[in-house]
Amino acid sequence: MSPGEPPELPLARDDALFLDFDGTLAPLAADPDAVTLPAQTAAILARLSGALGGACAVISGRALKDLARRVPDGLWRIGTHGLERAAPGQPLPPAPAPLPEAVLAPLDACAAAVPGVRFERKGPAAALHYRAAPHAAAACRAAAEAAVAAGGEADLVVQPGHMVAEVKPRRADKGRALRALMRLPGLRGRRPVMIGDDITDEDAIAAAQEDGGLGVRIGPGASAAMLRLDDPAALRTALTRAARRLGE
Repeated sequence: MSPGEPPELPLARDDALFLDFDGTLAPLAADPDAVTLPAQTAAILARLSGALGGACAVISGRALKDLARRVPDGLWRIGTHGLERAAPGQPLPPAPAPLPEAVLAPLDACAAAVPGVRFERKGPAAALHYRAAPHAAAACRAAAEAAVAAGGEADLVVQPGHMVAEVKPRRADKGRALRALMRLPGLRGRRPVMIGDDITDEDAIAAAQEDGGLGVRIGPGASAAMLRLDDPAALRTALTRAARRLGE
């Protein structure tokens, strides 16, 4: 490896690869709708999925319908932190029931009151994005907490992230999602490798490593991951080298 190049990603043919989307496979943007998967990265993922026997999944906080528009359908697509999933090449299942309007109301009100804050409905979850209004972090957090309180016995939690305050069911957890997939035929018995950039990915990074696998953190921030890469471009380079090695 030349000086300045990303470290090797030690993938083997009997691994199962899990990757976050925003900030991991694709660079973040002020408008979440503007985030796209680079064509080169999509091609590399297709190669890796083939080399891994289909054991390659994108696991995201985005709703499954949204995620499926952005990643190849030859991959596992896991949406809403694990509440929704579609197998490679399979159609999307029906969307889960949305959050009640009483829960959404504080989030809607915050977005209406603070310029630059974007309110996203995600079926059984919802989010306030404040990347375009960094000063609104406290207001968005307070609105998310009010939404959780309005949920009563729905067992909702506030999930912080990169410039986002999200409301989701407690059971929506990427670590649980990873372990559920690892019990399925074609993934069972493999070594899990989880790659992510945000607080929401840490549960899955911890789950992968507790089960004998590897966690990889993209970018700065505290993490339990054993390996770190600088950014999505560095990950793309590492994935390219891994795909080339596995294809030999």
